[in-house]
Amino acid sequence: MKLKGNLVNVFTEDIYPVEISFESVITSIRPVSQEQKSYLLPGFIDAHIHVESSMVCPSRFAEAVIPHGTTCTISDPHEIANILGIEGIVYMIKDSQVLKIFYTAPSCVPATPFETSGALLSAETIEHLFQTYPLIGLGEVMNFPGVVAGDPDLLEKISVARRYEKPIDGHAPGLTGIPLQKYCSMGILTDHECTRREEAQEKQELGMQIMIREGTASKNFKELLGVKYDRCFLVSDDLHPEDIRKGHVDILLQKAISHGIDPVTAVKMVTLNPAHHYRLSAGALAPGRPADITIVESLKGFEVQDVYIDGVHVAHEGVPLFSPEPISLNAPFRVKKKSPSDFAITSSSSDQVAVRVIQVIEGSLYTGSETATLTCEHGSVQPDPEQDVLKLSVVERYGTETVGTGFVRGFGIYRGALASSVSHDSHNIIAVGSCDALVAKAVNTVIDMKGGIATCGEETTALELPVAGLMSTQHIDTVAETHHQVQQKAWDMGCTLEDPFMQLSFLALLVIPELKLSNKGLFDSQAFQFVDVII
Repeated sequence: MKLKGNLVNVFTEDIYPVEISFESVITSIRPVSQEQKSYLLPGFIDAHIHVESSMVCPSRFAEAVIPHGTTCTISDPHEIANILGIEGIVYMIKDSQVLKIFYTAPSCVPATPFETSGALLSAETIEHLFQTYPLIGLGEVMNFPGVVAGDPDLLEKISVARRYEKPIDGHAPGLTGIPLQKYCSMGILTDHECTRREEAQEKQELGMQIMIREGTASKNFKELLGVKYDRCFLVSDDLHPEDIRKGHVDILLQKAISHGIDPVTAVKMVTLNPAHHYRLSAGALAPGRPADITIVESLKGFEVQDVYIDGVHVAHEGVPLFSPEPISLNAPFRVKKKSPSDFAITSSSSDQVAVRVIQVIEGSLYTGSETATLTCEHGSVQPDPEQDVLKLSVVERYGTETVGTGFVRGFGIYRGALASSVSHDSHNIIAVGSCDALVAKAVNTVIDMKGGIATCGEETTALELPVAGLMSTQHIDTVAETHHQVQQKAWDMGCTLEDPFMQLSFLALLVIPELKLSNKGLFDSQAFQFVDVII
């Protein structure tokens, strides 16, 4: 097969008209004299995205992102691994179709010892995964305090990856100075958690590759402008289905251009840079390399016209040219239905008490730590929607029946509740609401569905996620439409967040500062210890 277009040469950063001949790999590239209308780019690579966060299974995810020029992702399946262990990882591998999804071995299952997950991946298990499955690296090492403190089990996992000469991904929000140097000395050489340019520059000085993240919940592009782009990737990390319908890596490129980044530099950040780091043969158009080709109309809007993977024409004008065959998967939901009393925070005070409150920060995975004065009724501390202080609960789903409860500010709900079985990273049920009765109603809705998200008030609106409580096998348009309906109900209740369920899902991620909640209690992620709700 042959294609003509203006080649974007990511090796020399030149652009010139060519004719490319290819089968599954590129066989030749010949210059032509006449300027062409379209541009030939290497297929786009998202070097850090969790497929599970799209709420669709890998085959449906491929159907959604390939028309946007994406031909490859690097994905850590730790979301499903926290629920099902090796079984979940194998599912992701088997359901990956057409799109080149290169999986890493999850390093932190569970993410910390301060929560309950459905599985535990030891160093021996990591070695088994490397021996048995085509995993290309060790997934993000989220327990950075454990690395700095010399946790022996975690260091053994890192040692296994180094013995197998696998790249190791990082996750070190706010880490600096000597602790950061110790973290890097373990061979951890990427980070996607930078929120300040100074933080990214320090990490680059130590040899780290910086992943500039622009996803649904966390948007760090503007804060990181001006770093060394030759040591950067553009990544999504987590994208909800409505955002994927709008675009994927093509959107990242558009944003890069809008911020003044040179188009060829931006293209390298989603092609050659990540391919070189992860030792992939993709990432450039040259003889002998895979014929993973994305054709765009311009280097400003990056409007994708056609996509080829291994020489096969897989998308044209935004439409996939293949039909996925999703695989179903059941997951355990060993949890009994709850009553309002299960969410009570008791106090001996008969008047008012001061409590710690998690402060949601729109567009960030970080949270603040605040205080509020709340009223006690019949020995139970009450949420106060007037102060925008709502009840927050995490219900363990794997059989221990433990419930962690606290308070959160930032949702703006005046009467109602949200609940979800998507709560990073152990994926217990997380719920927020204006009163215990509605929190219980929302949690029980998720339990009845055996996974999904729900908004409960006078009416209940829900999206079922039958694949491990994380994903659906339905088309992304169907999932996105239902997800939007559930979120619309949340907005109707007064919720002020742009994506309330994405923000909610990260309130259980203990490795992101400052205050978070697990099924075991309220957790200070900076001190790395539990704290009391009542001060």
